[in-house]
Amino acid sequence: MKFTTKSLDETKSLGRRLGSIIDSGQVIALEGDLGAGKTTFTKSLAEGLGVEDVVTSPTFNLINEYMGRLPVYHFDVYRLDGIDADYMGFDEYLFSEGVCIIEWAEKIKELLPEDTLYINIKKISETGREFEFTPKGEKSNRIMEVIMSC
Repeated sequence: MKFTTKSLDETKSLGRRLGSIIDSGQVIALEGDLGAGKTTFTKSLAEGLGVEDVVTSPTFNLINEYMGRLPVYHFDVYRLDGIDADYMGFDEYLFSEGVCIIEWAEKIKELLPEDTLYINIKKISETGREFEFTPKGEKSNRIMEVIMSC
């Protein structure tokens, strides 16, 4: 399923809409080139989840935690290379009642739960983006059904 946005406002609107329908335990795996807009999209997802704090990239922290209508765990695993991610306790987050949003998810794909919503973001212009949603699992497929009906 593909969505195209032509402006920053449209991208934010898509993220907020998705955030507003996500249930507990959802894992969102974001993929895309550097500068594609993963952090910007994450900020709007968090806004849709009711997060009022300023959302920043956890590039050097690995994870930032926020509270909205659900706990939000924002990962940036870009710098993980040769580290045993399983050792880092990801399971505690990935299989929790919170929402996990993971930037550079392809780096830890083997650790992700079977039910994960994959979103590949491509920059198509200065402000335009193409979002390819690939739902894996029952919960992720339900989210796609709801977002398609909006």
